[in-house]
Amino acid sequence: MKYFLSIALLLGIAALSFGQEIPWEVNGRGLSFKPDYSFTGSVLSGWHNIGTSTWQANNGEIAVNPNGGTALLALNKSYQDVAIHLLMKAPAGSEAGVLVRMEKTANGYKAFLVAVKDGDASTYRVTMDAQGKELSRDKLRTAGDIIRVAPPAPKIDPKATPPRRVGNGGNTNNRLASPADLPMQRPVTTIVANDWNQFEIVIDYTIIRKFINDSGDFTGGATDDDGTGYGSITLYANGTGQVQFKDIKYKDAHVMYTPAEASSPRFKAQRISDMSYSFSANAADFNKDGHMDIVAGPYIYYGPDYTHYREVLFAQAYNPSREFPNINCQYTFDFNGDGWPDILTGPGAKSAIYINPKGQSRRWDKYEIGIEIQSEVTIFKDIDGDGKPELVYSGGNAMCYAKANPADATKPWTEHAVSAKGYGLGHGVGAGDINGDGRVDIINPNGWWEQPKDINSAALWTYHPVAFGRYGHRSSGVGGSVMAVYDVNGDGLNDVVTSLNVHGFGMAWFEQKRDKGGNISFVQHMIMDDYSSTDKNAGGVTFSQSHGSTYADVNGDGIPDFIVGKRYWTHLDSYFDPDPYGPAVLYAYITVRDKKAPGGARFVPELIHNRSGAGSDVAAADLNNDGAIDIIASADRGTFIFWNQTKVKQKHISTKK
Repeated sequence: MKYFLSIALLLGIAALSFGQEIPWEVNGRGLSFKPDYSFTGSVLSGWHNIGTSTWQANNGEIAVNPNGGTALLALNKSYQDVAIHLLMKAPAGSEAGVLVRMEKTANGYKAFLVAVKDGDASTYRVTMDAQGKELSRDKLRTAGDIIRVAPPAPKIDPKATPPRRVGNGGNTNNRLASPADLPMQRPVTTIVANDWNQFEIVIDYTIIRKFINDSGDFTGGATDDDGTGYGSITLYANGTGQVQFKDIKYKDAHVMYTPAEASSPRFKAQRISDMSYSFSANAADFNKDGHMDIVAGPYIYYGPDYTHYREVLFAQAYNPSREFPNINCQYTFDFNGDGWPDILTGPGAKSAIYINPKGQSRRWDKYEIGIEIQSEVTIFKDIDGDGKPELVYSGGNAMCYAKANPADATKPWTEHAVSAKGYGLGHGVGAGDINGDGRVDIINPNGWWEQPKDINSAALWTYHPVAFGRYGHRSSGVGGSVMAVYDVNGDGLNDVVTSLNVHGFGMAWFEQKRDKGGNISFVQHMIMDDYSSTDKNAGGVTFSQSHGSTYADVNGDGIPDFIVGKRYWTHLDSYFDPDPYGPAVLYAYITVRDKKAPGGARFVPELIHNRSGAGSDVAAADLNNDGAIDIIASADRGTFIFWNQTKVKQKHISTKK
């Protein structure tokens, strides 16, 4: 694995060094929004030239030679908020880019320019005369991150020493060096002269963001106005030599879309809360009346009708535009052995158990268990076979599991490191028997860790590198949500199904293979990619931010299915992530064993709901004891039950405790 990664990296570096044409996959990924318009023709109808340069179009490609001056090609339509995607090729020494909100003034034009020159991409406020000659240029100040409105410019003492910029990763002096055997490397995002470079721009209200070759400009630039600018999209070229543009697409970001509420005939939706309280939910009979209840954040909703609810802990709704719920994971188990189910929550460094007061009308007693969860995603599963579930998570940059104190579960739990430091991630956790030895192994996007025969040994588990995720689509992170481990194609070997990047795009299943020596490898089969691959995605379905998932047998055929949803505004109300305002969908990807399909299986997406989405996970449980698995999702749109209408003859067990 390391050999092939090294060769690929060397080839990429060689191509960059000599200016050769390199594969598109090296220079960035695909389309991150559903476009309103795509230029595919050979006639520049709908565009007009500014100045004397001659623009030419051929089969979706637009080219110009500025001949030492500036060339401008303006769209006849005007926009205020817009998302733009294109590929651009320019010779060394030339400057090329896109102007947005380009509008006429008394002296010519004013606009915002995002341009690339000699490997640098910057954003400016510019003015030009009527022929497009530049009159002024001011670089925009940095502003943004996970906000939509640029804050006022700070007042800076001119005598003060400017702070040292350390980038998105924080203090570089405290960064942990990455282990040498990690299977995933960040994509090459370097701007390459005389080659095609990906270019995406989003201007929304008072922030303009640029994403070059899939790199993340997470902060963006402040327009320092009232956001009312309105003008055309304009292609820009300056210098000598031919500048080329292709794959030109844009979307009017001023127009939002909420689909008419829909779900498949299999599911009937019931919203039990309208507010944002939690990114997780679970189910148990908390009041022991014979009906399953639901816990979602601070509340228990009582079955069978789920119209009455009670506080477990102090409840306060969150503003989904500006606040994250405090609970990312929530599980139930009788921790103190008194016959009443208790609750475990995982809000970062303050993970806690809430002990059931046995029907008393009051909030539950809280006991912090002393573990710090780094990952937004966790699972709760019996790892060591003692009949009691453990919490599996990433903590301290390592993969870990935590075990309750056997004498008193309300006391601090014991943490067990599975991996060395450097392998833990913020997203993607799974557990299952990968190698068929009867023991539960642990997985994350970096691969899988083999449980030893003696789990009580202090030694770390054996690591097997596998890339179960990917970087890209502007995300600084990598990996999915709950990763499913089950036999997808019926060959007797457990496979892996997972989202690839919960803040970008991608979902795949990984087929397990064995060679004659019993060595394990995996073959990736894509299920869903970005908007540039919609016609290839299963069922033509495309969505980003697949942050919540689980797996269970939805259709009663005895084979688990993958349940996954979009976390709407996963980084709040902003364009920090791709397609943040796309419909908040939740899907069941039905596993269909098919010998004619690649790997012997295919996934058929079935819409559970298109206006709920998911949080950091999804719960699956038979709430009404009819043998069919129901789905529970809690996110910033509220908390939902999706009643499964499938008629089954036997009960099926949820994979989430």
